[in-house]
Amino acid sequence: MTAPGRRSSTFTRLLRHGFTDPSAAERLLDSVELAAVRDDPVLLDALGATADPDLALHGLVRLLEAQPSPTARRELLDTLIAAKPLRDRLLGVLGASAALADHLARHAGDWHALVMYEPRDLHPGVEEFERGLRDAADPVSLRVAYRRCLLSIAARDVCGTTDVAQAAAELADLATATLRAALAIARAAAPDDAALCRLAVIAMGKCGGHELNYVSDVDVVFVGEAVDGADEGKALRAATRLASHMMRICSETTVEGTIWPVDANLRPEGRNGPLVRTLASHLAYYQRWAKTWEFQALLKARPVAGDLELGEEYVAAVEPLVWKAAERENFVPDVQKMRRRVVENIPAAEVERELKLGPGGLRDVEFAVQLLQLVHGRTDATLRSGTTLSALEALAAGGYVGRADAAQLEEAYRFLRSMEHRIQLYRLRRTHLVPEAEEDQRRLGRSLGLRTEPVSALNREWKRHAAVVRRLHEKLFYRPLLDAVAQLAPGEARLSAEAARERLVALGYADPAAALRHLEALASGVTRKAAIQRTLLPVLLGWFADSADPDAGLLNFRKVSDALGKTPWYLRLLRDEGAAAQNLARVLSAGRLAPDLLMRAPEAVALLGDGDGGRLAPRERAQLEPEILAAVGRAPGGEQAVTAVRGVRRRELFRTAAADIVGSYGTEEQPAEADQGALVDLVGGAVSDLTAATLAGTLRAVVRDGWGDTLPTRFAVIGMGRFGGHELGYGSDADVLFVHEPREGADEGEATKAANRVVAEMRRLLQIPSADPPLLIDADLRPEGKSGPLVRTLKSYEAYYRRWSLGWESQALLRAEPVAGDADLGRRFLELIDPLRYPAGGLGEDAVREIRRLKARMESERLPRGVDPKLHAKLGPGGLSDVEWTVQLIQMRHGAEVPGLRTTRTRQALAAAREAGLLGDADAAVLDEAWVLATRVRNAVMLVRGRAGDTFPSDARELAAVGRYLGYGPGRAGDMLDAYRRTARLARGVVEELFYGG
Repeated sequence: MTAPGRRSSTFTRLLRHGFTDPSAAERLLDSVELAAVRDDPVLLDALGATADPDLALHGLVRLLEAQPSPTARRELLDTLIAAKPLRDRLLGVLGASAALADHLARHAGDWHALVMYEPRDLHPGVEEFERGLRDAADPVSLRVAYRRCLLSIAARDVCGTTDVAQAAAELADLATATLRAALAIARAAAPDDAALCRLAVIAMGKCGGHELNYVSDVDVVFVGEAVDGADEGKALRAATRLASHMMRICSETTVEGTIWPVDANLRPEGRNGPLVRTLASHLAYYQRWAKTWEFQALLKARPVAGDLELGEEYVAAVEPLVWKAAERENFVPDVQKMRRRVVENIPAAEVERELKLGPGGLRDVEFAVQLLQLVHGRTDATLRSGTTLSALEALAAGGYVGRADAAQLEEAYRFLRSMEHRIQLYRLRRTHLVPEAEEDQRRLGRSLGLRTEPVSALNREWKRHAAVVRRLHEKLFYRPLLDAVAQLAPGEARLSAEAARERLVALGYADPAAALRHLEALASGVTRKAAIQRTLLPVLLGWFADSADPDAGLLNFRKVSDALGKTPWYLRLLRDEGAAAQNLARVLSAGRLAPDLLMRAPEAVALLGDGDGGRLAPRERAQLEPEILAAVGRAPGGEQAVTAVRGVRRRELFRTAAADIVGSYGTEEQPAEADQGALVDLVGGAVSDLTAATLAGTLRAVVRDGWGDTLPTRFAVIGMGRFGGHELGYGSDADVLFVHEPREGADEGEATKAANRVVAEMRRLLQIPSADPPLLIDADLRPEGKSGPLVRTLKSYEAYYRRWSLGWESQALLRAEPVAGDADLGRRFLELIDPLRYPAGGLGEDAVREIRRLKARMESERLPRGVDPKLHAKLGPGGLSDVEWTVQLIQMRHGAEVPGLRTTRTRQALAAAREAGLLGDADAAVLDEAWVLATRVRNAVMLVRGRAGDTFPSDARELAAVGRYLGYGPGRAGDMLDAYRRTARLARGVVEELFYGG
């Protein structure tokens, strides 16, 4: 029974030392190879200290099995037990890297590289690595020597002899030595080519920045020149052959695997450009064609191999161009693109596991640091480092980044890079994804020193550091601006006024002096208001800079703050409700309309809070009308009543505009609404419902003021046009008809006078100059147009339509819908007009020809002069008019027999026509897309300019703001116009076929 007891004891010890498969470990410890040391506690303790004791033990047994003789095996075991440094290094590597364990199993003597270190070996550089590679004469031996050197770097890394920055620098130095060795092999293979040219290898990216990963593409650029007397063309071809061979030596897979890919795609013109250029050719490209990101890449350029003198000449020549990049014309939109996290191309399932490109990832830190270097490195040479952590330290020392922010960011960056290193070290594969398997996360956590509950501790620390990066990413740009104006910490290094101005210009502010004045007013002082605003502003400024008009956003925020800053709930709302601050920033910087509505009643900012998640959802008529009628009931007179009604309308217009803007821009928590039609329907329904409720309240106020409870005639308001179609935009008038019917016993003349007085008073009250936007009532679609009476009785309408009605009037009646007043009278009006708008048997050919003739005349006569017809959202080809007349023609032809067509709404009628087979799915989709886009353009113009318009703005900043609303990023206004033309052109083709040809 002794054996089971002993086994049980060993099993328990193995569990205690961190083994996850004690049974397998016990079998390995019982193997012949470990018989001599099986019971030595030193070995078990050392294995238990590794990242993965099971992996380390398995690798050790394989290494022992690979020894060429029993003597060699005994030497390894004796050294392992006697020498703690070797024990820690060797087992540490075996417990962290299956790939290096494979290397040791193939090259059983390479463990000797870990036995002793001279002081110079503790932090080796290029010279030491070149010595380690000097005997490599071919790609296979180079790989073996490279892995041997990599083994020593990994050993120092996992044992804590070097930190993550030192390990990254050693990896870059090893890459430098490897490139030199590979180039030497290539030159030896082609001595004639080598004699013709000078070839410099410039490291870029992480290699150039002295911060390489274990497995990463090594980015390079090649510079070539002819030697004296040689033909330049021949010399460049020879240099290209040498460069290509050098790349293959490093990149190709052999029996010993590969080293890493050498990537030359950062060269001028990328993969379409020549692999090797002369220095003059490089300069010509950078001076004429290079984009901002290419200068950003040049921040890390460093000569590493080949003709180092030529390499230094290259760096000296391009360096002045790098530090002038911030003066280039497109720098600001390029910066806005660079600052936006590029996560669209990451599969959705991987976004949360992405260490590099995901939110709060390494790229956020690196781009932020590089951007600040480009902005401020022009005038401060201390910032010109290619290494992220060195540059961050210099930015903090110069006051360009707050010291506390820099310290937190450095800690987070070091942790995330350590994770990346250990993930790649395991298989020596290029990846930035945190593994999903629990055993992988356990090994990763233990490798980072998280020994208690390593999986949960790893995820907790990772999320904490990623959150720090997310939080500081924007503040890094803006907090120093506030420190510069608030000056609350004497002795701290601060941005100079000029540096602050440079930063604001780089981030899109057109008037940096005014912006600094606003910041000073908002952030200076020791009040609670100033303290909270100093906390909020770094993030708000970033959101403003994401818009097309950051200056307006900041100015509007100052106005709101001046109006509400002493109101406790306002600051509490912005500080405590996550969505409120971002929603406010979006609304204040998206154009003129929403801020104008807000400034007239700043307390409406409360609608922007996330609270129950529904404050921004537009309210339907059933909710609005009771509130409006109650306000009318409380008011002492008609003018006061309609003032209250207009106040509600202003607030609800703001709510709708804010919901539209936030839905169009999206937030960090909620992406932009993908269904553009849903946003159009939201605005059209909300504004139409609001207009109907406004008219109902105004009608109640007028009747009560003039006649008490009962008007001597029944009275109804019929919505027409976009109003009747539930498709009103922000700047639309209310198209209506007025119908009345004298009550029993009432004199018809008096009833008509009363109805006309009601209309006149309603129009007057809704247009009285005030802080609230007016509501214009347009009754021009009435019988006889402007020449006809404003109000008719139901019988008068019946007589007119029976005798005189024209085709265009029947078409206009397709949109008629009662919106206010006597519901029964409105219903009977619809019964009267239904035979006109949905004629039995459809339209005759004469009527169809007349409608087509009217449409053609309108196209030729109503377009404003000087306007590009292809960009006119209402009357241009493929615009609103084209789609609506096409749909309305279908309704008049088939509405009598297809019930679904009897709707006032364009999109519903279009869908019904498709379902009835009256047009194809593809044609319906084209028309719907065009109508939605044209409507969105009109809404955007109103939001941006504060006044209605049917064409894209000519002002560049306003055009960019329209583009942002429509989902186009900085610098993409041309793409937006091209997309509109393309959509409208397709729609016009469908209109030509269905409206004019069918």
